[in-house]
Amino acid sequence: MSRVVHVVRAALAPLTRTRLFRRAGPILLPVAERVVRALTGGRAQVSGLLVPSLTLHSVGARTGELRASELMYTPDGSGCAIVAGTNFARGRHPAWTHNLIAHPEAQITVRGRRYAVVAERIDTDPGAREAAWKRIERQWPGYRTYERDSGRQVRLFRLRLVRELG
Repeated sequence: MSRVVHVVRAALAPLTRTRLFRRAGPILLPVAERVVRALTGGRAQVSGLLVPSLTLHSVGARTGELRASELMYTPDGSGCAIVAGTNFARGRHPAWTHNLIAHPEAQITVRGRRYAVVAERIDTDPGAREAAWKRIERQWPGYRTYERDSGRQVRLFRLRLVRELG
């Protein structure tokens, strides 16, 4: 990681834990992500400027319709991605976590490349959960405070790559 990115992350991380960000982020970030995705053909994301980011393409748990969610991810060191359902520290789990529980076969887009993945919950094993949080917080310091502030146990998933789709 470049020193500049590290400094910017360290400066911005505390701002992402403010009430203002937690209120405005869920409204403004999805709009900004859609605009940037459309302008770049899915090759860039707003969140990707600071942290590794992906677009999760999952099947809706209730609707069966295809859904897209822009997410921060953390590489797990073995070619998989860890994603955390923090939902901006809100009290409810984000919809995409319900989708992955109902339909663990999904797809992701990373830097314009699409992959088939299988989602595995890692929050049910305390040791794996702690290891995942340590890895996530090395990337984005203080991110676990979203869990504490939400009053719920955040769902963690490992997205295991199955194959590249093109």
